[in-house]
Amino acid sequence: MEKKPLEKLRNIGIAAHIDAGKTTLSERILYYTGRAYKMGEVDEGTATLDWMEEEQKRGITITAAATSCSWKDFQINLIDTPGHVDFTAEVERSLRVLDGAICVFCGVGGVEAQSETVWRQADRYNVPRLAFVNKLDRVGSDFFKVVAEIKEKLGAKPVPIQIPLGREQSFKGCIDLVRMKAWVYEGEGLGTKYKEIDIPSEDLPLARKIREELVEKVAEEVDWFMEMYLREEPIGEEDIKKAIHEATISTRIVPVLCGSALKHKGVQMLLDAVCDYLPSPLDIPPVKGAHPEKEEEIVKKASEEEPLAALAFKIMTDKHGDLTYLRIYSGRLRSGQRVFNSRKKKVELVSRLYKMHANTREQVEEAVAGDIVAAIGLKDTVTGDTLCERQHPILLEPVHFPETVISMAIEPKTQAEKEKLIYALNKLKKEDPTFNVKVNEETGQLLIAGMGELHLEVLKNRMLSEYKVDANVGSPRVAYKETLSRAVLIEEKFIQQTGGHGQYGHVVIQFEPCKDAHPVIFEDEIKGGAIPKNYIKSVEAGVRETTQGGVLGGYPLINIKATLKDGSHHPVDSSDLAFYTAAARAVTHAVQEAGSVLLEPIMKVEVSVPEANLGDVLGDLNSRRADILELDIRSGVRIIRGLVPLAEMFGYATVLRSLTSGRGSYIMEPYEYRAVPKELCVQTD
Repeated sequence: MEKKPLEKLRNIGIAAHIDAGKTTLSERILYYTGRAYKMGEVDEGTATLDWMEEEQKRGITITAAATSCSWKDFQINLIDTPGHVDFTAEVERSLRVLDGAICVFCGVGGVEAQSETVWRQADRYNVPRLAFVNKLDRVGSDFFKVVAEIKEKLGAKPVPIQIPLGREQSFKGCIDLVRMKAWVYEGEGLGTKYKEIDIPSEDLPLARKIREELVEKVAEEVDWFMEMYLREEPIGEEDIKKAIHEATISTRIVPVLCGSALKHKGVQMLLDAVCDYLPSPLDIPPVKGAHPEKEEEIVKKASEEEPLAALAFKIMTDKHGDLTYLRIYSGRLRSGQRVFNSRKKKVELVSRLYKMHANTREQVEEAVAGDIVAAIGLKDTVTGDTLCERQHPILLEPVHFPETVISMAIEPKTQAEKEKLIYALNKLKKEDPTFNVKVNEETGQLLIAGMGELHLEVLKNRMLSEYKVDANVGSPRVAYKETLSRAVLIEEKFIQQTGGHGQYGHVVIQFEPCKDAHPVIFEDEIKGGAIPKNYIKSVEAGVRETTQGGVLGGYPLINIKATLKDGSHHPVDSSDLAFYTAAARAVTHAVQEAGSVLLEPIMKVEVSVPEANLGDVLGDLNSRRADILELDIRSGVRIIRGLVPLAEMFGYATVLRSLTSGRGSYIMEPYEYRAVPKELCVQTD
């Protein structure tokens, strides 16, 4: 593929709720850009980007797949992400390295539960996005209802730049509000045959009204465009495009497009919008990082002339060696080059570089700023590590992943299988940061933890099929946590005298229950140098690591704020170890003195059921300690939204199928941790 200049490069992802049509849209993009010679279909298991055996068998996307294609004179690096909440880590790490995103919404379902999760993830990384309302050929689809939901439920500013031509079965094309032309798709040619026509007279009043709203909304966000609008100067097509581009890349508006990927309508217009409105690497702010050894911020521009800065955002196990996916933010990376891993402080060798197309690869000799490539040869690099030049070190912000909520015991069937199991678990753990492996110190059991039942089931099947491991797997278990029941002030000293230097660490820490984005907050309020700054990091490490390991029930502590109030040091005997130990003991004594509260994961659940089964399903949910928040109706189907403890939801898919004769469905995602009711604590323990 011919290398395009940086301003002609688009690094984008496709993200949405499960079954909104992401992968079908991706397949159409590959076909229309000439990257694939035929269209793959999700339902038939032939989708190019759903290449894993588990994906083809289940008809869902499990791992984010990367590819590159060309549209007109632009190069598009595309990542298709999963829609199921159990694989939300794939969305998280993709959005961390992408410059823009297409959020797909079902024309019937609108803004669904996972749509909100994906949107929050894009907000976290300030990713500019387009909205594509899909499936407008289906009965019950409503473009304007979905636009209203994007505004109400997501708090965004959606601005339609297209409206549908026709509704439901009569949907035949799109009205372009920028050019004020209509596009009609002809029956033959798999969507490759379409023509531009004047807007039909019956649709013209609505088109003019929505276009006027488009101009007003964009003018509110772009100063120079507002001046043109107020002076009533002639506003041309290029002026509108430029203003939409500016407002989109600053995330002040979200352009909304329409179509039906399955019926081959609207995809080419979406590709035009990607090129016109989403940012190139030059349009986004320069990447910021920290010096690994100094308190110093470093800024790197998207330029080949800058020193190298690359983020490893995904590891994929391959029979020829682990593939490490990299986003190059600045500089150049060549095959055979030695690079510095600034987090591990190790030098790594990049043996070969590849451009990826799902699970196939094309070897390249060099990657430059803006590129997304895969490297072979990196032995110690994992997700979130930064690669740079040793003489120009930088530490980029890593990818943040959610806490696991479910675990199960696993053991090899024979001693001979033990080494194979450990090898397989280590490989899967390196690939998937939300997959954890640990040994229960009390029982000696090996536990694997993940984001949900489906997540662990897929990983279990991969162990059997890919790594040929014969193992016994226990029933899923809830990942409980603990927190403090009240605030407490703890003074702790660690003093040891030996023949030589002794150990001296003295801390006064206030611990209190606290809810925040981070499970443990540490604050330093030391004044006058009572504890030197170089020891405060050891105090923080002692607090954080002790809370992770658990104190009384063996469950990690969360929702805690630790404030270092006071302490003292010894000019000779104080050390990092002494302050680490004093802080660790302070955590233990805080839990013993204040008492702990057992917390359980609460899931946000959305259940879709026929009207006739609503009563039975509600009764069953109430028996599972559900807190029903909302009842809705969508295309004749009742939607139940609520909060339910994860412990009550094991095996729910089977129960729901039984209650609704197979016509009900549900999705759930982690919401928060809440205290377990006292009457259930004995059973839980």
